[in-house]
Amino acid sequence: MKYAIIEDGGKQFKAIEGETIEVDHFPSEVGEAVDLERVLLVADDDKVSIGCPLVAGAKVKASVLGQVKGPKVVVFRYKPKKRIRVKTGHRQKYTQLKIEKIVVE
Repeated sequence: MKYAIIEDGGKQFKAIEGETIEVDHFPSEVGEAVDLERVLLVADDDKVSIGCPLVAGAKVKASVLGQVKGPKVVVFRYKPKKRIRVKTGHRQKYTQLKIEKIVVE
């Protein structure tokens, strides 16, 4: 099984060929090709390449499947005995990527 550990938006993801991952939202169209070049590790069965901090010549080719929203987070703040109640919500936006190929040059 070939996989890579990539960094995007300060977070690390395990990218497996043929799988999908959700990264932080970035503006792109559905079906557009994306190259992720911040590859920290590449593993192909027994061969493992670890970067210091990045693997030289490695990139992950992916395509955009869509823009999705994460689960709703409800934030409720209140101060007892003062009639202060504030209820807000938030849904994080994500970009779904399908990992096409892991390339090491």
